[in-house]
Amino acid sequence: MIDFLTPVSKEVLAHAKIQEEQALGFQTQFHTDNEFPEIKKGDLVIVGVLENRNDIHYIGEVLSFAEIRKSFYELFPGNWTQNIVDIGDIKPGASVNDTYFATKQVISNLIKLGATPIILGGSNDITYAQYRAYDNLDQMVNLVSIDAKFDLKDPSEGIKNNNYLNDIITEEPTNLSNFTNIGFQTYYNSQEEIDLMERLYFEAYRLGEITNNLSIIEPITRNADCISLDITAIQASALSNGKGYRSPNGFEGREACTIARYAGISNQISSFSILELHNYLSDAGTMLIAQIIWYFMEGSHCKIIEPPFANQSNFTKYNVMIPDFNLVFYKSLKSKRWWVEVPENNMSQKNALLPCSEQDYKAACNQQIPERIFKAFRKNLI
Repeated sequence: MIDFLTPVSKEVLAHAKIQEEQALGFQTQFHTDNEFPEIKKGDLVIVGVLENRNDIHYIGEVLSFAEIRKSFYELFPGNWTQNIVDIGDIKPGASVNDTYFATKQVISNLIKLGATPIILGGSNDITYAQYRAYDNLDQMVNLVSIDAKFDLKDPSEGIKNNNYLNDIITEEPTNLSNFTNIGFQTYYNSQEEIDLMERLYFEAYRLGEITNNLSIIEPITRNADCISLDITAIQASALSNGKGYRSPNGFEGREACTIARYAGISNQISSFSILELHNYLSDAGTMLIAQIIWYFMEGSHCKIIEPPFANQSNFTKYNVMIPDFNLVFYKSLKSKRWWVEVPENNMSQKNALLPCSEQDYKAACNQQIPERIFKAFRKNLI
């Protein structure tokens, strides 16, 4: 793994060490010219991927995440117990595919060690490499993308940051269990893309739906393995001083931090990326990215490990009869979180458990099947 990485810059290290002793700059272990830190189970590991050549607007920008790192190391940790490690950057390879390969290897190795990589990256197609890191982990992947766009544009010119999802869907091996988009904005997506998302039984939540009730993110992300945040889903005014980032609408900074905290709380999360990072981020923009990392770490420290479902004495079971459906809900006595049974497939006698909310249970009691549950039933019964 170390062969693919370059140490944290001396500029960042010097800045970290002039902070107060309680700051994150003193609480983090760094990959330096002289030492590579030991990585253990439970560690939160920052790694940069300095790749943006498959950005459709690429004009030769050479990326640096030094300012984001400096902003992050000025912050103070919460009441945390997990170690924080910064292993430096993956530099662009001879080709973009070389960078993808290096990224896959590094992320896969970190996950095998039981660490959680936090990836700072250039163009959004790095999500593809993040997803492919699971190829050697012998598991299906629940992928969540926080993005204003579905990234399903024409793939005829090869993988780009606006079409990478095509390769995730179609390329072997097919490890994708489910894909969920959070925060799409309709005017950025063609009707064909929206229809394709529906035909594939993927979940998609409009920006307004999320901002009206941020708490619905918790059940959406609870079973996520791999979460990717495209920062162009955030209002441009929060990121730059009128350069580069264009969207007047999107998540506010506070909302983006809340989403990151929910991502960190996810019981299954094993990698988190923050992408579309450019050098034209404003000072406030770099601090916002630093705070998004902080909130992800805060969420990671607030996980609630549920007792096994096999011991149903830890849960309250509710049966709700609806025409053509018998919905079985479970409420945890420990966390007060909810799940609903959905059939795994036509050939299985077992049922899977889909995270849901109390609002979903109340809707079912009123003879309404929430769309997310209905879609899960349809998908699993195919």
